[in-house]
Amino acid sequence: MSRDFCVHTWPCSYYLELEKRWVPGKLWLTSLSLKFLTDKTGDFLVSFPLADIIEIKKEASHFIFSSVTILEKGHVKHWFSSLQPNRNVVFHIIEHFWRELLLSQPGGAVEASSSRMTKGKELTGLMSCSQKRLEDAARVLHYQGEQLDSITSSLDNMESDLDVADRLLKELESPSWWPFSFKLWKMPSDTNSRGGSSMASTKALGKEGIVIRIPAVISQGTESHVKPGRLTILVSGLEIHDSNSLLLHRFEREDVDDIKVHTHYEVSIRQRFIGKPDITFRLISAKMPEVVPILEMQFSKKIEFLEDALMLRSTGTSSPAEKGYSVWQAASRPVDCARHREPSLGNQEGRLLQLQMSEPLISEEDTQELRQILGKLKGLALDAEAELERQDEALDGITTAVDRATLTIDKHNRRVKKLT
Repeated sequence: MSRDFCVHTWPCSYYLELEKRWVPGKLWLTSLSLKFLTDKTGDFLVSFPLADIIEIKKEASHFIFSSVTILEKGHVKHWFSSLQPNRNVVFHIIEHFWRELLLSQPGGAVEASSSRMTKGKELTGLMSCSQKRLEDAARVLHYQGEQLDSITSSLDNMESDLDVADRLLKELESPSWWPFSFKLWKMPSDTNSRGGSSMASTKALGKEGIVIRIPAVISQGTESHVKPGRLTILVSGLEIHDSNSLLLHRFEREDVDDIKVHTHYEVSIRQRFIGKPDITFRLISAKMPEVVPILEMQFSKKIEFLEDALMLRSTGTSSPAEKGYSVWQAASRPVDCARHREPSLGNQEGRLLQLQMSEPLISEEDTQELRQILGKLKGLALDAEAELERQDEALDGITTAVDRATLTIDKHNRRVKKLT
């Protein structure tokens, strides 16, 4: 069951067609609707779902005042003016959520009317969300394995270089009449091979997969200048592009200093600098609930949930339809729902049992789909376990190789000091 979350509010004025006057108030954008709250009475003067919007335009009222007009079903036109911080900001954000709602939930009205199948669809949505989170974790784990393999290869190259250094030191420590000059001519080939291996390792490190890519409304520095674009989460960092696919900025994983989750749909990413301004991007997206768990997994020590986001997180208000769950929240929600429903049974227990016996809460199709998803989850879990065991062995080998290289380097340093 989908819930309506407040995304943003803006001070503005609404035009009353019947009274021919402007009313001051606030424009409320939620995940599913658009509302106008008057300052004088505190009531919602206008409220309609985003799915009923036919067109959103930027126009001028009386050829002077810039406004945003929204055409609703039934050809009802709404005028909003005196928008703060400006008209473009409000227009881009509302248009983004409107388009994403139309693209992601084409059959939302049909699902709302069929309450009998809600439990089956809800469980299927929860399991699908868990599968997606596990797939993202497996993708990151696979990239981590590639990095460990590249580190192992670099350590092998380092050991071969240390062997070359050992031979050269032996030649330098031998008497001056020892004929060793012909061996030195082999050094360029060793250098080339080493350069080639380093380039290969660089290419290996450059291989990166896209974890998720979402459309977003982007602002940098001030909130008064926004533009549509997209956020791409890679296993090695973050990329922000504009609507023309031009790269605005790339955050390497180690360059991200902090990520703040302001609301359910809004985050800010910052990179600090010494002696020059920080680089900060603020992003609003209807798909942000899908991204926050991934950011929390990749940047667990750098992410911060602000007050509004903490309230949503603690109360567990995110719904499976909006996919704002982490894996653990998704797994615990059916138990919580069952726990809350127990006191409300009371004297109606017998009637509810009869209803359950007559009509199942979960259809056969949903059961079959859940069985398939559970099979995929089991396969992913087994693959992840095998990969973790392999990486543990690789880490042990890397630790041993690093200790051996450290001892060899210390030994070579002492030999060089004796020669100098």
